[in-house]
Amino acid sequence: MSGLSFSRLYAMLIKEFLQMRRDRGTIGITVMLPIVQLFLFGYAINTNPRHLPTALLSADHSAYERSLTFAMVNSSYFDLRDYTSEKAVDQALNRGDILFAMRIPPNFARSVDRGESPEVLVEADSTDPVATASATAAMVSVAPNALTRDLPPNMRQAAAKPPFTVTLHNKYNPEQITALNIVPGLIGVILSFSTLVVTTLAITREREAGTLENLLAMPASPLEVMLGKIIPYIGLGYVQVTVILLVATLVFHVPVAGPLPLLVLALGVFIACNLSIGFTLSSLATTQMQAQQLAMFVLLPSMLLGGFLFPFAGMPPWAQDIGQVLPLTHILRICRGILLKGNSLPEVWPDLWPMGLFALVVGTIAVRSYRQTLD
Repeated sequence: MSGLSFSRLYAMLIKEFLQMRRDRGTIGITVMLPIVQLFLFGYAINTNPRHLPTALLSADHSAYERSLTFAMVNSSYFDLRDYTSEKAVDQALNRGDILFAMRIPPNFARSVDRGESPEVLVEADSTDPVATASATAAMVSVAPNALTRDLPPNMRQAAAKPPFTVTLHNKYNPEQITALNIVPGLIGVILSFSTLVVTTLAITREREAGTLENLLAMPASPLEVMLGKIIPYIGLGYVQVTVILLVATLVFHVPVAGPLPLLVLALGVFIACNLSIGFTLSSLATTQMQAQQLAMFVLLPSMLLGGFLFPFAGMPPWAQDIGQVLPLTHILRICRGILLKGNSLPEVWPDLWPMGLFALVVGTIAVRSYRQTLD
């Protein structure tokens, strides 16, 4: 039996190919995963986002105002939306509906004609510095020449002082520290990996070991079995949340501007979403390798389309629609909103209820799928 026998090697190869052909699920996932990656990176990812939602609060409707707004829209970085009150603008910034807010002061045209260089205030949501960096640079370059054609001849000289000044105010992260954006987002990412993958593998491991059949003899409903499997991991998830928040505040100096109990509640809903997904995937997978691959099919789009690695506003509409379904997208907004912006329930609710609905729907699918595997 020593040495290399081509006949024995040929027999082993035939045996492995036959086994691979029987395991069509693993082969299909292995082939589809790189295709999904290629399409996501090729079409959905954009590190230079354009058409960013921008609020316009103007107290002077004049030719100068129209020229300035036209120049900003023509740069392709800004999508202007008219607002009528300071309160509405502040609420939109807190909710994340807009990334910029431009305020044109009263008597703007008169001050420009008098050479007084009035100030145009621009507020930027700097919780994600990457998303606003290119647009901010474009604004600085566009603004000085925006009124050139409308100015009187004596003010068009290069030596004349600028017709107006742009004052940029970076809200929520004035120093544009990257850690203040990354660390709150890591809370959701770490919980996704731990709760989803661990739950999927734990149940699939029981099936491979043959212990899952023992549940057939137990007088327990599918819902009771699912809750019994999920609740311990909810406790484990909250232990992770405690550790992450302590490190974030003590080491990275991430502020906690909003109500901490609301953040804990939102993270609990997010954990329930991931555990429901894990339980559903475990009912579809027959091996632990399949379970890992199925988990990657959920984690990969969440990481790429959720706004953690790449700006959400820079993705095409179809990618944003997919991202809106994923729980990670909503928990990222909630974490950054509560920790950095001080958001309360009214601002958090638009992202909280979709996660609750997701947990309910996927949990129902998990219970039904589990019942089918027992039959």
